[in-house]
Amino acid sequence: MTAQPLPVFRAATLADVDAIVALVESAYRGESGLRGWTTESHLLDGQRTDAADVRALIERPDSRVLLAESAGRLKASCHVERQGDTGYFGMFAVDPVEQGSGLGKQVLAEAERIAREEWHCRGMRMTVIVQREELIAWYGRRGYRRTGEYQPFPYGDERFGIPRRDDLRFEVLRKDFDEVAA
Repeated sequence: MTAQPLPVFRAATLADVDAIVALVESAYRGESGLRGWTTESHLLDGQRTDAADVRALIERPDSRVLLAESAGRLKASCHVERQGDTGYFGMFAVDPVEQGSGLGKQVLAEAERIAREEWHCRGMRMTVIVQREELIAWYGRRGYRRTGEYQPFPYGDERFGIPRRDDLRFEVLRKDFDEVAA
């Protein structure tokens, strides 16, 4: 087994929008998403994001779309944003072929580093669909805790997908950096 080269991290530019949309869609929807474990195809149909949403995240102040590349190819991305003294982590996508390789852990760690070291945030928060127990457990192994705080799923807004069930909602997960050993 050949060792994976370390990813190169960089902030996305507007020239990356189409590649980011394609990566996110491949990780969460359709046939390619079924190859990886992050698929939401059993919960949602339709799109996961679009070019306008990604462009807005790139242009938003205190926001960064982080890319992980290897051998000149986009392998993973996420959105990290400063919201007061807390970072927000979202739109996390790893190429289905790369899932399980440890790349996701590296991307999450880099997003946390940005929030902690560059923005001086005290913690990171995210929202996860409550039915994604395996994903919530994955974040739990990385120091995130369930808060018991919930947010409604945006039913009727197809920009977030077309729900296949009527009980979707998000739970807020949080990791406090000061509680974690450096």
